[in-house]
Amino acid sequence: MISRFHFDGVLPPDGEVPLPAAVSHHALRVLRLAEGEPMVLFDGSGIEVDARLVVRGKQGFAVLGERHEISRESPLELILVQALASGDKMDWIVQKAVELGVARVIPVQAERSVLRLSGERAQKRQAHWQQVAISACEQSGRNVVPEVAPIQSLTAYLEANAGADRLVLAPGGERPLAELPRPGAALHLMIGPEGGWSDSELNACRATGAIALGLGPRILRTETAGLAAIAAMQARWGDL
Repeated sequence: MISRFHFDGVLPPDGEVPLPAAVSHHALRVLRLAEGEPMVLFDGSGIEVDARLVVRGKQGFAVLGERHEISRESPLELILVQALASGDKMDWIVQKAVELGVARVIPVQAERSVLRLSGERAQKRQAHWQQVAISACEQSGRNVVPEVAPIQSLTAYLEANAGADRLVLAPGGERPLAELPRPGAALHLMIGPEGGWSDSELNACRATGAIALGLGPRILRTETAGLAAIAAMQARWGDL
């Protein structure tokens, strides 16, 4: 397979460009690509460009070729609202959600979130998750990079997204997916932390019009629940 790389900047229409330091290192030191090997670059604008690797010393360059406007975005605009999960679970969730086609990821601090982040630590973790999203786009062929929003409280999220169509995943949710109509706009899917949403959080979500969604009789882990729901929604309304 031809390697795909995200170019941090705007790709010019033609000519030669130096590869960003991280991309150059990955291409030359990790993948050990050789002079003249083909690659594909994308800058997040929806366009991908055929390119050829040029090596000068320790720096990689790309000679740009044909441009392609190729959309691999789902017709279902799905926003994942994910309560913070501990360890490397958030990396996994962001990576797989992007592979499955979500348009945006919004991390929220929930009452029962084990992971607690604020200030500089929160900013660094957000930047890390954004890079995870970029890597997932490189792997999955997406040419538009979903945003990983800054970490926010559930209250702040609800206030900033008033009127959004929301599904909140909850054990015993009153509506199964099969009964729901196709969404007419962006759909926000809300997934709780390891301990689940608290009663007060569920009530706050319901007060904004959120529908409590059930995914069957089994209790799913936070890193499983959202991905299972996304895959089911893509199969029902999207492009899977």
